[in-house]
Amino acid sequence: MATAAPPAPTSRLRVVVGEEELLRARAVSAVRAAVRERHPDSEEHELPAAGLAVGQLADVLAPSLFGGHRLVVVTGVQESAAALADSLVSYTKEPDPELTLVVVHSGGKRNEALLKAFKAAGAAVDECPKISSAGERVAFVRNEVRFAGGKITPDAVTALLDSVGNDLRGLSAAASQLVSDFGGVIDADAVARFHRGQAEVTGFTVAERVLVGDMAGSVEMLRWALDRGVAHVLIADALADGVRTAARVASLNTSNIGELARQLKLPPWKVKKAHAQARGWSIDALQQAIGVVAELNADVKGVAASADYALERAVRRIVGIRAAAAGGRARALR
Repeated sequence: MATAAPPAPTSRLRVVVGEEELLRARAVSAVRAAVRERHPDSEEHELPAAGLAVGQLADVLAPSLFGGHRLVVVTGVQESAAALADSLVSYTKEPDPELTLVVVHSGGKRNEALLKAFKAAGAAVDECPKISSAGERVAFVRNEVRFAGGKITPDAVTALLDSVGNDLRGLSAAASQLVSDFGGVIDADAVARFHRGQAEVTGFTVAERVLVGDMAGSVEMLRWALDRGVAHVLIADALADGVRTAARVASLNTSNIGELARQLKLPPWKVKKAHAQARGWSIDALQQAIGVVAELNADVKGVAASADYALERAVRRIVGIRAAAAGGRARALR
């Protein structure tokens, strides 16, 4: 008796799974870009699974009164409560043809059955395995430089890894900036000059001021970074990384840095910084900010007429969201 073939992957159900956070973020961005290309007016929702109520999920999965396509991204589904996991699995049995649902899982055994159910339902799968060996990091740097339009010599790869370390976002940003600054073939001398000439203001400097709600400082840092030639996409990526990391930290009900680092699979220094930056934010406000950085990602890659304007508008919107959240909390405490 012949075994029935598995259903063909469907773009309406997608699984992004693996330990490498940057690769997960890129996979989600690729889905988002594909949805926007086909459905420019699509409605988008990005929700962290930790603490997500089944009713809230049902609301965003329910058919829209206004029609049109919708994209729903549920992140951190390894943290899903049993009822939420059951609700997601139930949805796969009759998915809405006008909705793309993406579930993001950081790897491991927790809620593995949920992933199996999505795969059995024909979901397309993006694997994002951990890049941990020296050889994999060398290949990653070479690919990043090639993607940016350049080539890099072996000694320059070694110099870059020695200077930046193993953080993939840092390596990606440096590779992109090196090609932008020097073009052609990147050698060890170019890497050395790049690090000697690095401006003190980077995209991450801007993101830090935004997340603590410093409007004047955020705008000043942004304009300074743009004046020093920091690429628009690097600033946008830094904002997205900061907002999403703060949301992940805030979604977990603990202030223990070691425990947070273990659960999120992030270095303790990054968790400590994100924990401090998450103060003054509510989960709802962070979800709004995630929507802003998602929109900004497209804007700086050609959707907006002016990437400078798109960045400043996003900075002001995010700081405004935080101010509104902090003001609401202050009134509640009176």
